[in-house]
Amino acid sequence: MADTALTARPRSPLAHAAGRLAAATRSSRGAVRLAELPFLTQLDVRLDARGPAADAVGLALGLQQLPLEPNTVVRAGDLTALWLGPDEWLLVGPPGSERDLESRVREAAGDEPVSVTDVSAQRTTLLVAGERARDLLAHGCSLDLHPRAFAPGRCAQTTLGRTQVVLVSRDEPRAGFWVLVRSSFASYLTDWLLDAATEYV
Repeated sequence: MADTALTARPRSPLAHAAGRLAAATRSSRGAVRLAELPFLTQLDVRLDARGPAADAVGLALGLQQLPLEPNTVVRAGDLTALWLGPDEWLLVGPPGSERDLESRVREAAGDEPVSVTDVSAQRTTLLVAGERARDLLAHGCSLDLHPRAFAPGRCAQTTLGRTQVVLVSRDEPRAGFWVLVRSSFASYLTDWLLDAATEYV
C-alpha cells in the first residue's frame, strides 16, 4: 500500500463549510462577509521585551518594532505581529512561511533567550467583515467592539460564542476582523456565526 502521509493534500478545518460561508456572504448583500483563511503561519514568540533581542527581532521581521502596548497589532506587508502578553507575541504570516520566520527570529535574537513555537496547526482563521461585522461579533463577545474601544490595529484574547479566540481588528480598509480559533472548535464557532448572521441574510 502506498504511503500517502506526505502526498495527501492538507485539508483545512473548515473546508466542509466553505460553501455555507460563501452562501451567507452572498445572501447578506454586503452586510457580512464570512470566509476561512486557511493554513496561515502562526508562530508564538517569547522573549524579553526590554532586552536587545526585541528590537533586533522587530527589525529582522521588517517591523518598526514588536508591539509593546497591550492588545495592539503591528503589520508589515503580509506579516502581522499580535501582542499576547508582556513577553509574548503571535506572528501571523502567509502559508508556508514558518521556517523563514523562525530562522529570522532566532538569528536576530542571537545569544539572547528566545522561544519560537510553530502553532500553525493549532488554530484556523475566520474572516468576519462587512458593514455589520461588529454587530455580528457583538452577539457573542463581551468586549466593547465600538471603534472607539476596539479600533483597527487592536487585538484581544477573549471568547466568542463561548469559544476562546484571538480577535483582531484589521487595520486595512474594509478588512474587518480575524477570528483565530482552535481547530477543534472551528466547526462549532462557524455554526454559531452562521446562525447569528441569519438576521442579515
